[in-house]
Amino acid sequence: MKFGERMGLVEVSTTIQTSGMTSALRNSLWNVLDVCVWGSNDFDKGWQISENPYVDKFSTNLWFHFFKERLDSRSKYCVQILDVLRDWFFRGTWIDVYDFVEFVISYEEDSELDGLINQVLERELAGFRLINRQFVPITDELEKEAIEAALAPGPFEAARTHFRQALNLLADRENPDFRNSIKESISAVESVACELSGKPKATLGDALKVLEKEGQLHSALKSGFSSIYGYTSDADGIRHKLQEETKVDANDAKYFLVACTAFVNYLKSKHAAAT
Repeated sequence: MKFGERMGLVEVSTTIQTSGMTSALRNSLWNVLDVCVWGSNDFDKGWQISENPYVDKFSTNLWFHFFKERLDSRSKYCVQILDVLRDWFFRGTWIDVYDFVEFVISYEEDSELDGLINQVLERELAGFRLINRQFVPITDELEKEAIEAALAPGPFEAARTHFRQALNLLADRENPDFRNSIKESISAVESVACELSGKPKATLGDALKVLEKEGQLHSALKSGFSSIYGYTSDADGIRHKLQEETKVDANDAKYFLVACTAFVNYLKSKHAAAT
């Protein structure tokens, strides 16, 4: 925090940015890309793109898949490619910027880039965090860590597939599907519970009863999660009644994603301790 902010001489913004982007956030995201991508791959040099395989391949993919413009409209020079990217980045909407950054990092293998972007998002009070290389409406660090742990490589691939889809549906800024995101989160829990209980065709409720009986799940936790499962399965629920008019929003989908990833992490750790 700067001197003026510490002394109360300058007002400190406390507004989470969920439907816009300040110039400070936009500039900071550009600076991360400038240091980690443009600068490290010599975009700022006067070379032709034919002399820089990285810029040539990157710009080909960008023009073809993201801009969806003619490839022969690209400049032949790296620095002019960078000029186009800079102009587009600072003229686009805040949604355009998030889409662009997602595309760039999908092309990069540098895991440090993700961390730097999340530092900027946290510092500038953005309402999103980068998880599994997608911007998700998550701001709490513990929530972020729970989701990342559930997505980490290891056993229970079916559950990870459900969680990845839940994340995709929640993170879609143009057409989010909160109802099916919740369905995928619950399905991930069901997948793990059925596998751990040795009852692959059981319902989640029945699988949890087996885990409780075997001492892998406390009765209070079983009852709590069974109630959540019941909410999604009742007459006005989500999981089996997708055509009902029950109103669900981003807060509901986020809650289920966080709660389900945390619960799966708990089940996995209890199982690991018992074996």
